[in-house]
Amino acid sequence: MTDELKCSKCGSEHVYPDGTLWVCPDCGNEWNPEEGGQADAGNASAEIKDANGNVLVDGDSVTVVKDLKVKGSSLVVKSGTKVKNIRLVDATDGHNIACKIAGIGAMNLKSEFVKKS
Repeated sequence: MTDELKCSKCGSEHVYPDGTLWVCPDCGNEWNPEEGGQADAGNASAEIKDANGNVLVDGDSVTVVKDLKVKGSSLVVKSGTKVKNIRLVDATDGHNIACKIAGIGAMNLKSEFVKKS
């Protein structure tokens, strides 16, 4: 490891190379130091868009556009369900919206299954 290379997100010195990217095990940040210094790879494409291509921000209200089965349960989030006050999160599995849905509780959604309302 090099002494001068630190995580651009949390400042941790415990970074390691993974192919062409550098990874921080503390916060999960991945970046390529050759692309504009230590710019966060997540911030380069930080715009999270809904199914229609509208940019989402924290606090937005969205509507679910497809019936979604809740993993590990027999519950279903029906199409047309309105979700208020979403929170955008960095997720490696694609579930980049954290929210609470009435009757179901806290869960994560993929932005491709919602539209801004």
